[in-house]
Amino acid sequence: MTATLTGIGVGPGDPDLLTLRAVRVLREAELVFVPVLDRLDGDGAAAPGRAETTVAPHVPPDRLRRLPFALDDRGGVTARRERAWDGAARAVAAAVDGGARTLAFATIGDPNVYSTFGYLAQTVRELRPEVTVETVPGITAMQELSARSGVPLCEGREPLTLLPATAGLALFADAVAGPGTVVAYKGWRRHPELLAELRRQGRLADAVLGRGLGLPGEHVGPAAEADGDLPYLSTLLVPARRDRRGGKL
Repeated sequence: MTATLTGIGVGPGDPDLLTLRAVRVLREAELVFVPVLDRLDGDGAAAPGRAETTVAPHVPPDRLRRLPFALDDRGGVTARRERAWDGAARAVAAAVDGGARTLAFATIGDPNVYSTFGYLAQTVRELRPEVTVETVPGITAMQELSARSGVPLCEGREPLTLLPATAGLALFADAVAGPGTVVAYKGWRRHPELLAELRRQGRLADAVLGRGLGLPGEHVGPAAEADGDLPYLSTLLVPARRDRRGGKL
């Protein structure tokens, strides 16, 4: 029997947003891997990540396996990040060599949208080409923010642009100048300059921000009212200009 590694999107953090398929695959998997930060806390252990907390009600603790990743590394393809990718892939390969045939990896959001799973899957394929890699789509933060704020993502002929704020202000500014909706992930420390650009282009009034979506203390509201430090995984939604119902059909 060929081993299968399935990347499972578990949504932005609310356990209620797991799909039925995700729950089924999690329950059927022999092992479920979850990403954790590769830095230990004061007790010498890795704190549980958002994905682990989300899937814990559906997976017995003896089937959960933590994989350390450089989740807070913002330096690109660093040596630390590559060591983590390689170590995680070796752990999955060892599980396959040990006889496991149904393996899952839980990731927040969707496994094909800015996810660590892609790097893990690529490396596992290199180590064990016979392993089948599959994914289960998950609800993304932009979908949750759209639902919670009551702001449609796109209508009619409007394009939808999703980008990471870490890519730089120029890319964001070009997208905002276009005719569609813009969603920026990972706003974090760049939030003030994103707001300044929205104000410059007259797009600030309708923009909404979600931080800590699905978690205790979450906040959804006008982007202009956000204060204090934002989490790295914050979501900014800038809706397209709409002047009448069906105007973009």
